[in-house]
Amino acid sequence: MDIQVQSFAVANLRRRPVVVEIGGFVAGFNPDTDSPYLNYATPLPGTEPTERDVAALITSFRERGLPPRLEFAPQAAPAVAPALRAAGFGTEAVHEYLVCTPSTLTAPHLTDAPRVETPATDEEYAALDAALGEAFGGPFASSPQGVALLRRTQQNGGAVRFVRAPDGGCAGGASCSPPAEDTAELSGVGTRPAYRGRGIAGAVTAALTGAMFAQGAASVWLEYSGDGSRRVYERVGYRPQGTRLYLSLPTEQRH
Repeated sequence: MDIQVQSFAVANLRRRPVVVEIGGFVAGFNPDTDSPYLNYATPLPGTEPTERDVAALITSFRERGLPPRLEFAPQAAPAVAPALRAAGFGTEAVHEYLVCTPSTLTAPHLTDAPRVETPATDEEYAALDAALGEAFGGPFASSPQGVALLRRTQQNGGAVRFVRAPDGGCAGGASCSPPAEDTAELSGVGTRPAYRGRGIAGAVTAALTGAMFAQGAASVWLEYSGDGSRRVYERVGYRPQGTRLYLSLPTEQRH
């Protein structure tokens, strides 16, 4: 599964507005934002980068005023992490990923299960964007960039789902990338604090996962942020499969 997840990461980055391929690395850039989470690189499976390859990759980030950063499944390209560490990259995070297949998917069986919807209007996309910001401790207001990203995900073959709050706004939601390499990534599952504990995350996760299987994906994968969220995903049918490594170049190494 590591190679499939890594192959997906490559294909997904190649969808970015600006793509740079250097010595076995694919870097995806989004000119609308300087967020490191939307501007990063990943290696091709099995690549064995040289010092020159790594130096060229660093330069591609520096030219754009961005911090050099990579996300990848290390077991799919074992030579990459040592080469990056030799150039000064440090570990930003190590996340375990979980995978769901059609045979393991289990929809929540709650008599009062939340109703999951697909946003259709600008107001609904904006409400979801704001709710996710609140869920993850960011600004409570929506941003044009966030709304545009959610819309592109839905329009380009992915899926976006939300649960409406009693006041007509958004209680929580998430999105899933368009499938690639026979899999898809589900991300950004968030519920506003006032509505947690009501099964919203599980309902949204199940709905998005089922939507990808309906499009023919053989699996859906995601990363989790804590034991509580992991239990939610495991109840839906997600199982641990591997890890993803996040490496970045410390500030003092960028100049």
